[in-house]
Amino acid sequence: MAEKFGKERVVVLDGYTLNPGDLSWNGFAEIGDLTVYDRTDPDEVIDRIKEATIVLTNKTALSEVMLKSAPKLRYIGVLATGYNVVDTAAAAAAGITVTNIPSYGTMAVAQMTIALLLEICHHTAHHSEAVFKGEWARRKDYCFWDYPLIELDQKVFGIIGYGRIGRQAAKIARALGMKVIAYSRSAKDPEIVSLDRLYSEADIISLHCPLTAETDKIINDQSISKMKNNVIIINTARGQLIDEEALASGLNRGKVYAAGLDVVSLEPIRPDNPLLQAKNCFITPHISWAPKESRQRLMEIAVNNLKQYLTGKPDNLVT
Repeated sequence: MAEKFGKERVVVLDGYTLNPGDLSWNGFAEIGDLTVYDRTDPDEVIDRIKEATIVLTNKTALSEVMLKSAPKLRYIGVLATGYNVVDTAAAAAAGITVTNIPSYGTMAVAQMTIALLLEICHHTAHHSEAVFKGEWARRKDYCFWDYPLIELDQKVFGIIGYGRIGRQAAKIARALGMKVIAYSRSAKDPEIVSLDRLYSEADIISLHCPLTAETDKIINDQSISKMKNNVIIINTARGQLIDEEALASGLNRGKVYAAGLDVVSLEPIRPDNPLLQAKNCFITPHISWAPKESRQRLMEIAVNNLKQYLTGKPDNLVT
């Protein structure tokens, strides 16, 4: 028998990145009167949520002032893992339940981590483009390469943050013949080492930690100075984990061999971001979470979160 819910007013503030048209919102439509906005500017939020009982947001911020403007609001579903876009203290004070999606993209983000690393090792896109421009056809030899090519076997893969994604990245790294070491405040695995040891031993450093006061700009001038020469840095976690001026400097002077980044401190990236002018820096537009399979999983978890809340058994609670 189909579940029955009360007539809710459900508003999605920024649905486009989750569902640009290849998924379905039907799970939410079955719960109530659904309105989906592709994007919502800050000055549009109050008007759009004022009558809502349920609000879903990905990156659209919900401040205390905004929440106070929505007296009927009882539930906020964050369509992502990070929930800093919501003033959770104000939500709790107003009796508004907040949930998030903690583990939908583990495989996809770990895959992207290694994709960035392999691109650095082989410059696949560049060499393919060179072939299609006729460069290979003009050569006298049967092969050519424009950049040093790197074999990963026996390299040391250092992971900062050893949760679900970090562990999956470690699994792939081991399959490629790498030795894994990791830094974590909570994990007790045999590969756990001190942060200073990780900096000094790792050939590749991959970031998989949450953004906290401790990890804000954890990659900076001082930490880079402790790293091996020609270290490779990968970030598929949060852009604010990196001091971008420091990383650009490390790349341009050759201390850091390369960086593969799927996130930056301000998104969309600003034209004056120093990393856009840095040597051997690969930047993708925050797509590690975005394979269709991953987004479908996120959608299903978000619908289930709301159903669990409405049946009195909330899951993935933030407040």
